[in-house]
Amino acid sequence: MERTQQYRLRPRLGCEITIGGVISARASDKMDRLELFTLRKLDYEAITPGLGGPNVHDGEALRAAISGAMGAVGGSSKDVIVVVPDAAVRVLLLDFDALPAKSQDVEPMIRFRLKKSLPFDVEQAAVSYDIRRDNGAIRVVAAVSPRAIMEEYESAFRDAGYSPGVIVPSSLATLGLVNGERPTLLLKVDPLNITIAGAQNHELRLIRNLENPHGTHVTAAELADAVLPSIVFFEDTFAAQIEQICIGGAAVLEELGPMLHEQTGAEIRELAPDLSPDQNLGGERIDPSMMAGVVGALLG
Repeated sequence: MERTQQYRLRPRLGCEITIGGVISARASDKMDRLELFTLRKLDYEAITPGLGGPNVHDGEALRAAISGAMGAVGGSSKDVIVVVPDAAVRVLLLDFDALPAKSQDVEPMIRFRLKKSLPFDVEQAAVSYDIRRDNGAIRVVAAVSPRAIMEEYESAFRDAGYSPGVIVPSSLATLGLVNGERPTLLLKVDPLNITIAGAQNHELRLIRNLENPHGTHVTAAELADAVLPSIVFFEDTFAAQIEQICIGGAAVLEELGPMLHEQTGAEIRELAPDLSPDQNLGGERIDPSMMAGVVGALLG
């Protein structure tokens, strides 16, 4: 099946919730390109992404931002891919020797494995997963979050008249822009989190989510210190040198890129989709690097 035919099966609309705003975009139904995008700002107090309690503190403001952003790009479409903050979801890699043959028996086994790794009750959590099999090895990428937290985000879209059929954390959405055939590291930075993901042969090999205590004032040196242990771990564990580092979000590429290249020798690439100002319907300027999540979700 051709890629364009596959692409029509997914929603044309994507919307990312961040602590500072709501970013929405519409993709073409004929080819892999973005047609329109826009931003509606949110007060920083409106949401506080996390796993330990309620995320949405001003539901009315969030719904208004969603309505404004989606209304600008959505047309008559109502199905949307929702990209939520990384802090609201825990992503884990699990290795299994075997999994049950029946699909209905797989999720209970995955939930059992997750119990000791999570700070919340896995039985009251929303769990999605992807299974990869390679030469007898079984690896599961599991995304899990308290069901009540996911319901907060879903309800905001449903109340605004949209159907959140797909929900994905920002880092996994951003990986849609990364060609992970050769050893590649993704570094995605937001005011709450530093997410580090490693890929090789189109397989996710490593993912770590670190707290960002410096917020928007995080320096290049602090980011380099955060990412280097993961590079060492990846190269030691998989006997492969990182060849490419892709950087997205609120990272200072001008300083961080040369620093990481000097320390690792890797090619440094910014995850900043090529966008035209004519596609921006909101008037608010959007840094292209902040579009990586929603574009990766739609076109990856």
